[in-house]
Amino acid sequence: MKDWIVAAGQVGGLGAADLNFPDHFAAHDATQMANFLSDAELTLNGVAMRYYTDPGFKLGAFTHPDLAVRKAALDITKQGIDVCAAMGGKTVTLWMGQDGFDYAFQMDYAAAWDRTIETISDLCAHNLAIDIAIEYKPNEPRAYALMPDIGTTLLACKEVSAPNLGVTLDFAHVLYADEMPAHSAALIGRHSRMIGLHLNDGYGKRDDGLMVGSVHAIQTVELLVAMLRMNQTDVIYFDTFPDMGGLNPIEEARTNVALTDRLMDIAEVLADDAMLADAIDKQDAAQSHRIVAKALYGS
Repeated sequence: MKDWIVAAGQVGGLGAADLNFPDHFAAHDATQMANFLSDAELTLNGVAMRYYTDPGFKLGAFTHPDLAVRKAALDITKQGIDVCAAMGGKTVTLWMGQDGFDYAFQMDYAAAWDRTIETISDLCAHNLAIDIAIEYKPNEPRAYALMPDIGTTLLACKEVSAPNLGVTLDFAHVLYADEMPAHSAALIGRHSRMIGLHLNDGYGKRDDGLMVGSVHAIQTVELLVAMLRMNQTDVIYFDTFPDMGGLNPIEEARTNVALTDRLMDIAEVLADDAMLADAIDKQDAAQSHRIVAKALYGS
């Protein structure tokens, strides 16, 4: 793990990192991990909870039929919150991929939903200074996730109604859910809080984790414009998978930084473009795409 943090510090343009809990802490405690980050001139943004490494959670963490297993998941998550706070982080991200189902007549949907809402409420109350972010995804590892899309995620946020609860939007997950990223962001801004933004890309058939802007450059720019207009550009996290294609992870990360910087520069121009705003107001896609194409590719 230390080697990964050292490599992240060599990228340039990265100021923070997220760590997975508990797996990234298997060999080192919070103090050691904080020292690794400091030596790499990085800070901790937050902790992402991971339950899939424990086979005991295969039938769910927050939704497991066994109360003892659900309590174990709750306790582990509270430990993650405590570690995040101790290291100066501010966000704990919940990706609940194991909380779902694979077959009809396998799950009591209402009971599973109630258990999840109760657990998230408990986690939010554990430390109001730490933000809790739900990162939704349609499936994987379960065939169906209990919270697969922006609608169910926002419904959960509404039912929990905690001031420190919000959403982490993952670009590839949004594509996978057959959603338009900027539209999902707008709904988050209207009904909840955008706590985290994971930039990456993909073809919408699975969680590809490709480099930023490599497939959906225009949709990425539209999302960044939406984020600027919502004044929510605090932290951008690169959730990409260089190991899938054998890329050098440092060079892959440098590409993410360079592309995001370039696309953000374009987004800042487009966010204040009166002609683009007028074209959007008229739903004139031909005009808006000429404006965006010029900003992206030149005259």
